[in-house]
Amino acid sequence: MIERRTLLAAPLLAPALAQAQSRAPIRFAVGPFQPTAGDTRRAYEPFFAHLAAALGRPFELTVTTDWAGIAVALGSGQVDCAWMGPWGFVLAQDRARAEALATVLYNGQPTYHAIILGRSGLSIARFPEDARGLSISFADAGSTSGWLIPHFWFSQQGIDPRTYFRYRDGASHAANVISVVTGQVDLATDFDRNFAAMIASGRVRAEQAQIVWRSAPLPNDALAVRQDLDDATKRAIAAAALSITPEAAPRIMPANYTGWVAATPQTYSQIEAAGRALGRLRTS
Repeated sequence: MIERRTLLAAPLLAPALAQAQSRAPIRFAVGPFQPTAGDTRRAYEPFFAHLAAALGRPFELTVTTDWAGIAVALGSGQVDCAWMGPWGFVLAQDRARAEALATVLYNGQPTYHAIILGRSGLSIARFPEDARGLSISFADAGSTSGWLIPHFWFSQQGIDPRTYFRYRDGASHAANVISVVTGQVDLATDFDRNFAAMIASGRVRAEQAQIVWRSAPLPNDALAVRQDLDDATKRAIAAAALSITPEAAPRIMPANYTGWVAATPQTYSQIEAAGRALGRLRTS
């Protein structure tokens, strides 16, 4: 009897439920892309406001303090949609079947590079041979460019960075750059966009650090949604992001981001392969 009443009542309740959902805030999240949470919120909130306006709903924005945290938040259903790094998305996809709707464009390009910075004056003719025993700072384990990809590259060379260098991890990208330019560490992981942005903002000078290693091209950040978000909302979010033109982007996106392209199942496959090679993803 209970099942029958629920089934019969469902069509009558559907419009009311839809109306209630339209009034409920859409829950967004973004990773620690800027030096502070406040900086990240100011830079990224206009984009999420754009998405919410397209949906006709209020919104909440969570700024996570580490890269792994955003994957946990999306995977646990605490947020509906997140702008997240490639590795964070792959973790959320693996653990909770999160779905990537789009890949962001930076100066018109859908890719970027992981880098390892060396302090100014460091003599490294061959990397990593000439860097053995130096101090190195990796970013936190949820970072694509700051942790996953450098670890994967070292593993391909038969090197364990934890024993090859004087190793530490867990830092933000901004902290890694500052640690190198101030001589706190010899080497640190980063990504090319962040280093360029810190130079452009005057926080560091180009001559204060050198790039000693650069990865192959990596897919840019994902706009991802939780697996059980309704299809209509997924389509509306994707349409709102993909409709942003290079001309409109300066009003909506953080500096130098110029829009989005649709993500495919292959977009983040190389990140997934690296995660599996390092034993960081489930085997089934």
